[in-house]
Amino acid sequence: MAGHDPRIARRAILAATCGNALEFYDFVTYAYFAIQIGHTFFPSTSGYLSLMGSLATFGAGFVARPVGAWMIGGYADRHGRKSGMFLSMILMGIGIITLALTPGYATIGIAAPILAIAARLCQGFALGGEVGAATTYMLESVPPERRGWASSWQNSSQMIAFTVGALVAFLLSLWLNDDQLGRYGWRIALLAGTTILPFALMIRSSLPDHPVHHDAPMTEAEELTATRAGFWRVAILGMIIIGAGTTTTYIFLYMATYAQNTLHLPIWVGMAGDLVNNGAGMMTAILGGWLSDKVGRRPAMIWPQMAFVVMIMPLFTWFLAAPTIAAFLILNVVLSGLGTMPFSAAFTAVSESLPRRMRARAFALVYTIPVTTMGGTTQMNLAWLLHRTGNPAVLAWYLMGIACMGLGAMLFLPESAPLSIRRVRRGRELPAQ
Repeated sequence: MAGHDPRIARRAILAATCGNALEFYDFVTYAYFAIQIGHTFFPSTSGYLSLMGSLATFGAGFVARPVGAWMIGGYADRHGRKSGMFLSMILMGIGIITLALTPGYATIGIAAPILAIAARLCQGFALGGEVGAATTYMLESVPPERRGWASSWQNSSQMIAFTVGALVAFLLSLWLNDDQLGRYGWRIALLAGTTILPFALMIRSSLPDHPVHHDAPMTEAEELTATRAGFWRVAILGMIIIGAGTTTTYIFLYMATYAQNTLHLPIWVGMAGDLVNNGAGMMTAILGGWLSDKVGRRPAMIWPQMAFVVMIMPLFTWFLAAPTIAAFLILNVVLSGLGTMPFSAAFTAVSESLPRRMRARAFALVYTIPVTTMGGTTQMNLAWLLHRTGNPAVLAWYLMGIACMGLGAMLFLPESAPLSIRRVRRGRELPAQ
């Protein structure tokens, strides 16, 4: 078998991280400025209706994800992961620029929301294919004993994008007044993300098409999914886990809107909350991937998720009793750190269990279907529930239910780590099985 080339692995991780970061930066920036974008494209005398129109357009981007997963993922399986990543990057750039430069409803009327929805569909299509091609490229560029760490950058790149997006939004909220944010501040935030596009395309063009050693023997995890029953077991459990993860992520992204609309805190406080929760998640995402290479995928998923479930209600109860700025920031840091950590191991476990010949498409579908059906509706569901009940604790109960669902699926997901990792648990050598 050909030797592992660490230079290719480093470039692969950098290329995939840059691409994922750009694509998720755009999605998260939209979420941060949902209120302002709603006023631009969906003006209404009701702030609630304007926000719902904006969130519906945000959700439209998720509808195209499974289509992109099938088409770009299949293209990456046939023609190389690099080709799939390159195509998705170009499409994402087109979508970002179109949305950022589309005039508002007051200028071009009904054409404005139509163009905005079209741009979101283009972005969703691109992101649906990106996640499968990029994740599998990182996975296949490193030895099995480093897959958790490598794959953690898929999760961490999202948090990097969210952190940078939150920082940009926070700085703009300090620099511009509310009227300026609504007229052009959100456009600046979107266009700022495109500055990385030329660099990311250059790095991706330098990669080989096929980093994987195709003559490598099939792993135990791949043998499991080679059977129809084994494949569907991993796919269904993977969709539940990823659905829980993406819903948790979008609940945290809703914190900026939650702080403004529900808690009536200043805009900058909501942006600061998202900044600190994304920063915490970025660090624990890498920690979770590294840990899964040491103790196995299941322990690195299950124990942090249990801690997350246990901490949700006590922290929210404490915060809502006295919703100060400091308490809001502490809540975000603790819960985001715990809630993000399990999913680097989860991404690794699911993706390395899938057969190589169809891995890009299969993982993209396992990822995008729950993201579309659960993540894409999260913010609309929260806005509706908070509006109907008037109870800020609804968000905590929603998060608790989702976290428990993810934990249940993790308990049934088979271990996929290499045998060399599974032999070493809690600092002692276990006999080979």
